Amino acid sequence: MTKTLPSRRLSVAPMMDWTDRHCRVFHRQITRHTWLYTEMVTTGALIYGDVERHLHYNEAEHPLALQLGGSEPDDLAKCAKLGEQWGYDEINLNCGCPSERVQKGAFGACLMNEASLVADCVKAMRDAVSIDVTVKHRIGIDDVSSYDFVRDFVGTIAQAGCRTFIVHARNAILKGLSPKENREIPPLKYDYAYRLKQDFPELEILINGGIKTIEEIDTHLQHVDGVMLGREAYHNPYVMASFDARYYGDSAPIKSRAEIVLAMLPYIRDQLDRFGANGSGLRMNSITRHMLGLMTGVPGARQFRQTLSDSKRLATGDPRLLLDAIDRMPALAA
Repeated sequence: MTKTLPSRRLSVAPMMDWTDRHCRVFHRQITRHTWLYTEMVTTGALIYGDVERHLHYNEAEHPLALQLGGSEPDDLAKCAKLGEQWGYDEINLNCGCPSERVQKGAFGACLMNEASLVADCVKAMRDAVSIDVTVKHRIGIDDVSSYDFVRDFVGTIAQAGCRTFIVHARNAILKGLSPKENREIPPLKYDYAYRLKQDFPELEILINGGIKTIEEIDTHLQHVDGVMLGREAYHNPYVMASFDARYYGDSAPIKSRAEIVLAMLPYIRDQLDRFGANGSGLRMNSITRHMLGLMTGVPGARQFRQTLSDSKRLATGDPRLLLDAIDRMPALAA
């Protein structure tokens, strides 16, 4: 039976070292319908490494997309099939990461120079799976900044059957800028994403890059099909609290910040029991580190962060630390 999935109207970007399975479960306590993406997983990691370690997730995370990094069509097809077998709802190909490590692997943003190869990769994955195959990309690389470049890139990939493109509306500078600088220095050109939607009205165009507020989201949605939040969703996750009601028509009550913290307690206890001292050595801070931004903008947020960052108490593995963190913020009585 075909699974009914919400639209990609809102999503959280794949972010290395951040959007791991614990982060995604935390985000799912805030929004039920927003799409979540894994960190990028390379084809080599799945073909030659520990598949379960890379693909394990919690059922609560759906709708959930697996982002792959690679440039060999056969390898990507095999990994896309693994993703489908594990139950992911979408396979996304990374054509936007500018890091030197990724460049050495000949994938990520440098693939924008090889649209025909990307088309071959997309076709191979689409032939291997029945779920959606999507592409996340930049608008240009290095000093190539004309709209024609990204238009032709999207047009070529669309001919291979890709219907959904996530447009990080900045160039990727492959030499001279760090990944962090690549997220901040190249100018944002949202109009390029808007023009893609005008030129390819049959495609689903999502926009990403520097988006922080509800007002900005609403503006973008007048021009494109969806908005993907990146760093803002991580540093200020409660910005997503209204998403289900505002963008998906969900009438369920919005959880308070305190309710979200309390909702994480059973998950933390379960993970520590399953993967703690008797398993892979999971430590509580592997989960709580993703929660530090929850109180952003609320009086007492600093005390909340300090409590959740107390190394001595984290080392005890006692989830009651979260209750103490709430207690240091009396205005947030659950």
